Amino acid sequence: MTDKTALRYTEEHEWVLVDGDIATVGITAYAADKLGDVVFVDLPDVGATVAGGSIVGEIESTKSVGELFAPIDGTVEEVNDAVVASPELVNSDPFGDGWLIKVRFTALPALLDYSQYSALVGE
Repeated sequence: MTDKTALRYTEEHEWVLVDGDIATVGITAYAADKLGDVVFVDLPDVGATVAGGSIVGEIESTKSVGELFAPIDGTVEEVNDAVVASPELVNSDPFGDGWLIKVRFTALPALLDYSQYSALVGE
């Protein structure tokens, strides 16, 4: 599990872990809990260009369908095939094995830090 205080967050409940020019993106435990049991994950193709704020995937649960927003502009370098095969990883390990995509970016937008995100969700 990743240290949640080292991550950056979006108001759409995605987390971002920056390593050089690669950002690993997932959804937060708060989002996974609100969705309920995740049963299907649709992710963009490797090589796809994504724009910050645009919808790039879908997360379906037994309760609802949620959209995955790109938190940054860039190119999808990797998708988590393990999550596609076992969507329940989004619920069981949202900050670890449940990551969704890795994006190569050129500029990092302003994102929330842990204390700002915690205040947003009332944690």
